[in-house]
Amino acid sequence: MRIRRCGETALLIETENVLGWYAALTARPLPGVVDLVPAAETLLVQYESDFKTLVSRLSEVTPAALTEFHADPVTIPVRYDGADLADVAKATGLSEDEVVTVHTGPEYTVAFTGFAPGFGYLTGLDERLRLPRRDTPRTRVPAGAVAVAGEYTGVYPRPSPGGWHLLGSTTAPLWDPTREQPALLRPGTTVRFEAVASLPPVPSREEPSATGDGGIEVVHCGPLGTVQDTGRSGYASLGVGRSGAADAAAAALANRLLGNLPPAACLELSFGATLRFRQPARVVVTGATCALTRDGRGEAMNAPFAVHAGETLVVGPAVAGLRSYVAVRGGLDVPVTLGSRSTDVLSGLGPDPLAPGVVLPIGDAYEVPPPAVEVAPVRAPSTDDLVVHVLPGPRDDWFTEDAMTTFLSHRYEVTAESNRVGVRLSGPALRRSRDGELPTEGMVAGSVQVPPNGAPIVFLADHPVTGGYPVIAVVRAADLPLIAQARPGQAVRFTRSGTPRRSAARSHPGT
Repeated sequence: MRIRRCGETALLIETENVLGWYAALTARPLPGVVDLVPAAETLLVQYESDFKTLVSRLSEVTPAALTEFHADPVTIPVRYDGADLADVAKATGLSEDEVVTVHTGPEYTVAFTGFAPGFGYLTGLDERLRLPRRDTPRTRVPAGAVAVAGEYTGVYPRPSPGGWHLLGSTTAPLWDPTREQPALLRPGTTVRFEAVASLPPVPSREEPSATGDGGIEVVHCGPLGTVQDTGRSGYASLGVGRSGAADAAAAALANRLLGNLPPAACLELSFGATLRFRQPARVVVTGATCALTRDGRGEAMNAPFAVHAGETLVVGPAVAGLRSYVAVRGGLDVPVTLGSRSTDVLSGLGPDPLAPGVVLPIGDAYEVPPPAVEVAPVRAPSTDDLVVHVLPGPRDDWFTEDAMTTFLSHRYEVTAESNRVGVRLSGPALRRSRDGELPTEGMVAGSVQVPPNGAPIVFLADHPVTGGYPVIAVVRAADLPLIAQARPGQAVRFTRSGTPRRSAARSHPGT
């Protein structure tokens, strides 16, 4: 077993028995461990404790054997009518009926999840069906599509882009956040596919509707306006990331200024909004600096103010930073999904992005009176390069020494393709020191992932749970709000953190 440090609050366990480690740490969680992400050859452990202490405790863990798994087996009915069935038959030299027979023959095991909530990577695929991904991925694969790629087979829980070969379809309820176990396919679950002539209909589910005459009505909103709170943790092994406010410090400040509970939900705005209040409220706006007008009268950033019923608040575009946070005393009382009210744009969980006509109820998520000091410093515009501190690793050994020097000595620029998933950068390409592909492994917020073109991407709040490109470094937690507020065109420089580097370690020989 080898341990690689992954930023300040996560580590990667490299092991041939990923599911055994996952089962052992799930059955007897270690103090301070908050989430686990099993992957192809690694287990990502996210923690809130001390790195050295956790490594010591891991040396005392005995991984479970595969025979110790007790997950209920799952049988998935499939209508083999996929768009790529004929092409797969041609590529493998099998008939279409033989492809179906070969695919339904094995018993599969969910090795790990990722890509989308409830998407399981199933091992056990017959070698005759192991094909590389499509040269051109589809922009939209329908929910329920059964597919193969490489050594895996899987089922798409929701519509999404994808480059796997589509063999058929199913209506099995792969993902339902209202269930006690949201994911049908969890790591360690055994799965069989059964060929059927027809499928039962997909059960419909009524969405909750807003009630009452109060709340906040969205009159106008720029793109990427969402509801956010502190996010959802503990579901990464099911393919669900934390999400939450991209600039967590700004959202926390807003709640603190209003006396709200820390998890209270607020609005995250990237390009302003016009909001009509149907009831009186105490409001504060933090984060990116912008002009505020309440029925034509100016208001100050980082200082709570009263809004009367019927009044309209206009939040202008940011002049410094990118994301502004509008909070009300009591928080926004939108429905909770897996313990959070956050919108996750990658997974599709939580409320839809803001749009005209949406009415947001106001809740009662407060526990103390508003603080006596009701003002905080406002961020001033700056033309200086943004300096972001990073910890090298966990995959810095995939890059040349010149690549790390380049990364830490040159300036990069934020591109317009950036969003809540990640900040895409343009600048000097980072060259790899080895060929081949990195097996899929867990990712954390702040990971600086480098695809084959060499252009780094810094993952933000809605990043994928797993990824297949090497991570050269991880942004320190204290600097995540800085990179989250970087605007397109902003110049960024990375510097090595002052924390001593310990990207890899060996645990006790007995493990």
